[in-house]
Amino acid sequence: MVYFVPTPIGNREDITRRALEVLGSVDFITCEDTRHSGPLLSHYGISKPLLALHDHNEAKKVPDLIKRAQQGENIAVVTDAGMPAVSDPGYRFLRACIEEEVEYTVLPGPSAILTALVGSGFPVHAFFYGGFLSVKKGKRGKALFKAAQSEDTSIFFESPHRILSTLEILSNEYPDHPVCVARELTKKFETYHRGTAKELFDYFTTRKAKGEIVFLLAPADFKSATKSSSEYPSE
Repeated sequence: MVYFVPTPIGNREDITRRALEVLGSVDFITCEDTRHSGPLLSHYGISKPLLALHDHNEAKKVPDLIKRAQQGENIAVVTDAGMPAVSDPGYRFLRACIEEEVEYTVLPGPSAILTALVGSGFPVHAFFYGGFLSVKKGKRGKALFKAAQSEDTSIFFESPHRILSTLEILSNEYPDHPVCVARELTKKFETYHRGTAKELFDYFTTRKAKGEIVFLLAPADFKSATKSSSEYPSE
């Protein structure tokens, strides 16, 4: 059996009992970064062989992992945070399990996407997740403008080093569009900055964004008396 196991997105206490049971029972664990997953496992008293599985070696490692699973070994797949395969390594391995008829299961657990969606206060009945926004301004702009015209809430991952540029791009075309910058989810300095694209651009112009960010755009027809960004101070 191959287990795809979500891990905490910030707060270590958010891991499930089932996840801990699986991690403690498998033959070995693949992880995005052994230096990151090692301390988490140690915190819960779990000592298992760790094998690095990341974007740069996944394609090469998968055939051997499939062979080991077919020979009867139980494998757990984790990434640095959240659900494996979602903007993280693991997708190629899961596809190979399907193609080679290797039994697998996906455990439920922490997700920055759903946490940010609910916490934003934007409509949750339908949403679009676009992964990481492009580092290229042109592509980023196209994705943002498409999201601003969408009937669904749109969710992206963004770097704290680019969020100001992203807000500027959006505020130039859609200054009044409601957006949310969700930062450091589940951690000590968790904050939800809500307001229009222009309000948040002005806010972060004078305050450097820090930490991991989920960026959300409300649907095109969303109307809300949201508080201005100045009422959501950063640390």
